[in-house]
Amino acid sequence: MKFVLASASPARREVLRSAGIDPIVRVSDVDEDAIAAALPEGTAPDVVVVELARAKAAAVAATIPELAADCVVVGCDSMLLVDGELQGKPHTAEVARARWGEMAGRSADLVTGHCVLRLQDGRITAEAIDCSSTTVHFAKPEPDELDAYIATGEPLQVAGAFTLDGLGGWFVDRIDGDPSSVIGIGLPLLRRLLGDVGVAVTQLWGHPAG
Repeated sequence: MKFVLASASPARREVLRSAGIDPIVRVSDVDEDAIAAALPEGTAPDVVVVELARAKAAAVAATIPELAADCVVVGCDSMLLVDGELQGKPHTAEVARARWGEMAGRSADLVTGHCVLRLQDGRITAEAIDCSSTTVHFAKPEPDELDAYIATGEPLQVAGAFTLDGLGGWFVDRIDGDPSSVIGIGLPLLRRLLGDVGVAVTQLWGHPAG
């Protein structure tokens, strides 16, 4: 059985590899902003990230006929929930700086939507979705530290403008919840979702991609 990760995130890939799964990586071309904007006003944050994860998984599942005989496709989407507002990737230094101005010295929830699709004989035979949430307690970087961090470019392309497993880890005091979920793919939740589609995670251990 093949495990397909519908994500370009090297952090998600490394979490899986460290946990015994070497995924086949296929990147979806979905417009995340358009999908989120199309959801009804007031859609709950956990529903937003789950729908984004589902869209990514479905888009990739439609493009892998060579793998569809027997595989699982996993899509994920992470955002930081600050004062009731979801924050994705900042993309610019100005936005990253503004977000750190809001969250430094405070706590926020990193929510990650997960979607697992089981493909057999060329069609989707099962789907499992859910969201994980982990509270992140941020430190207060000194101005020169924040300048240096933003200058690296790392916070510009990650949800919430920080990482736990990279340079941003220096500015996280602690977390309450699953660390792998903060990195972008929650192993405890993923294990349960795989079980929901009839796949034991142990079936996927040690099977190289390709």
